Amino acid sequence: MTNSNGRSAANSLRAHIKEPTTYAQQIADELVEYLNEWHSLPETWDNALDAQIHKWYANAPKVFPKKPYFSPSSANACPRELYHKAIGSPRDETKKPPYQGRWTRIGTAIGDVIQRDILFMEKHFEKKTGRPCPFSFEKNEDGTPMFEDFAKRNHPVTHRGYSFNLYGTCDGIMRYVTEDGEVLRVGLEIKSKQTTAAKTSLHSMRQPEEKHVKQCVAYGPMYGVDLYVILYVNASKKSWVYLEGEFEKSPDMRAFGIEITEEDVEQLFDRFVEIRKSVEEGTPLPLDLNGWTFNGYKTAIAKSLTDEELAEIRAKVSQVRRSNLYESTKRQYVEALEFIERVREREAE
Repeated sequence: MTNSNGRSAANSLRAHIKEPTTYAQQIADELVEYLNEWHSLPETWDNALDAQIHKWYANAPKVFPKKPYFSPSSANACPRELYHKAIGSPRDETKKPPYQGRWTRIGTAIGDVIQRDILFMEKHFEKKTGRPCPFSFEKNEDGTPMFEDFAKRNHPVTHRGYSFNLYGTCDGIMRYVTEDGEVLRVGLEIKSKQTTAAKTSLHSMRQPEEKHVKQCVAYGPMYGVDLYVILYVNASKKSWVYLEGEFEKSPDMRAFGIEITEEDVEQLFDRFVEIRKSVEEGTPLPLDLNGWTFNGYKTAIAKSLTDEELAEIRAKVSQVRRSNLYESTKRQYVEALEFIERVREREAE
């Protein structure tokens, strides 16, 4: 994976400091600093740029998946779910509570806001502050920014004799200008938090979530980047005015820089190959109850479980109920088992 000058980004980083991952975190911290400064300024209005953004989306290219494929957003999903997705099982279609629909829409809107802000910073930050902004989005040949519909692609992979595609799109591929003028390509993944203001506190959030890291690992070979920033934005706030020192302890925006290694990519591709093998052989992998809440194939999975697998799940749920795990985790396991048994009871009628 190379930067704009054709050099390995990791090698380039070693010219700056000894630890590339430390430098990746410095980039992440700097992004937060620039966003904080931008959000502290009076809002900038640019009707021409807003109109351009809408025109881009009005003529966005259509890219459809090429099978077989895996989506980076589900890189860490339950293998049983990915198995049923691959064989074309019917996806669950259930009406969700309205607050969940709003939650999802707000999360999407947060990503849109950050992307728009970076486009505005590229054009207006220096005018407002007297300093250039080192962050901008990479552009496609037609001038569209490298994110969302304008970055969607099928990336072919051949690994250990198996072929598949990585299909999806990223929240952004940025161009970061170092102090000595070198341009590095850095991926951006934006995630929202909406439960409590404490969710992004220094105490509660000490590292990025594993599923988000795996998602970025999949994006690495798709876009030829080995540096990524995972940006968490919290929509929940304690109050309009924070007490002195409170914002520093519990900021509403956190960022983590990661370096994607060849070993990371190899491990992820090994997992995808394992799923491809299970599809070819017709032997689905075990169910992972940790991902049950957002599993989109619950009904198909419940029907496909063998009696032996169901017995193992019952034993696992019983063990979890007696454990010291969070009550929310225990509830998820119990509700999963209850759902599975309801589906199987209806099937047996």
